[in-house]
Amino acid sequence: MSFLDTEREVLERLLPGLDAALAGHPLATLERPGSPGVAAFRDAGGTALLVPGESSGIGASPLEAVRLQRAVGARCPSLAVATTMHHFSVAGLVEATRHGGGFAWMLLEAVVNDRLLLASGFAEGRTGQSVLRPAITAERRGDHIVLNGSKKPCSLARSMDVLTASVTMTDEDGTERLAVAIVPATADGVSVRPFWGNSVLAGAESEEVVLTDVALDPQMVVTTDVTAGSALDALHVAGFLWFELLMTAGYLGTASALAERVLRRGGGSAADRATLVTELDAAMLAVEAVAREMGEATGWGEALLVRALTARYAAQDAIARATPVALAALGGMSFIGSDEGTYLASAATGLAFHPPSRGRTAEALCAAVDGQALRVG
Repeated sequence: MSFLDTEREVLERLLPGLDAALAGHPLATLERPGSPGVAAFRDAGGTALLVPGESSGIGASPLEAVRLQRAVGARCPSLAVATTMHHFSVAGLVEATRHGGGFAWMLLEAVVNDRLLLASGFAEGRTGQSVLRPAITAERRGDHIVLNGSKKPCSLARSMDVLTASVTMTDEDGTERLAVAIVPATADGVSVRPFWGNSVLAGAESEEVVLTDVALDPQMVVTTDVTAGSALDALHVAGFLWFELLMTAGYLGTASALAERVLRRGGGSAADRATLVTELDAAMLAVEAVAREMGEATGWGEALLVRALTARYAAQDAIARATPVALAALGGMSFIGSDEGTYLASAATGLAFHPPSRGRTAEALCAAVDGQALRVG
């Protein structure tokens, strides 16, 4: 068995042809704006990965999903980031259907039949701001709910068919509660503005999506009982679990692509190569352990989310240790001859920038392991 064989077997079994399609393009082509990776993902039926079998989807288990995502990240880091947001949105819709989300089940069937891509407009990317405080507001106006605000960055902004967005709605008593809105990309008032200025991960289409007086049918807004600073409900726990595990697996795949180059070329010492495999596979085993528990558990609670966050932060550390070892093992001529190694090393560090950041979560994690409710800030 070779490095990444297990992950690529899962990818080929669930999304036949995608690995070969991605491998057929140079890394630079896959990672630039307008990447062919998104179309390849759609053509392979990837939109249906987490849609349950009863809704005609693939119904991948959490363990299969994280292994597949590592394989995607090893071929196209931008696609791993972008599709994590799609899968995260789909998982949220699945959870919403279990809590009576009226329109969600119809959208899930369309995701399968029409291969719709879902962008995720959940709070992210604002320094010092709680990830549970969206930048999009919702208010009732007659028979509609009207949205205003923007999400930046928003992956799949150029290719999305639907935006699923967290929004704040104000109760009659003035309490702000979180809700999830389902917004067609073609709805009046939806626009996309350039935002991503870095060449790294540019293929993820992470631009700004702006909502200006977007009027929705109330059925397309799923309300929750969560307020800023409150404990998480089942919908948010499920969302965070999928997000943390899939994003972590994707970035581990990106770091693994760098390690794979070292293994194939025999670079560095045997101790160096063993270090790379040990660091990255051990981190992936932690992700897989949480994914297995997700697949076996009858319910997902805060304790499981604490373990997912632990695995994610441990993976960040493993990536930080492994990437410089890999670059050194590849050597100076590799550095001179191609920017692929430095690109992969840079892209792999992106995991540290996704919410919730370690600094903002440290106190909450300490409180959670001391028996208190987990509050993600």
